[in-house]
Amino acid sequence: MKKLLIVIALAGIGYLIYRQVMASRAEDDLWTEATSVPDLT
Repeated sequence: MKKLLIVIALAGIGYLIYRQVMASRAEDDLWTEATSVPDLT
């Protein structure tokens, strides 16, 4: 039972880290798009 709780806790922590990384990447993509030179061709 204790092992199951540890596995669930680690999975939850991993999921939270994954969400933070994805949010950071999305923010970086938006920043890159907002600060890039517009393509007027």
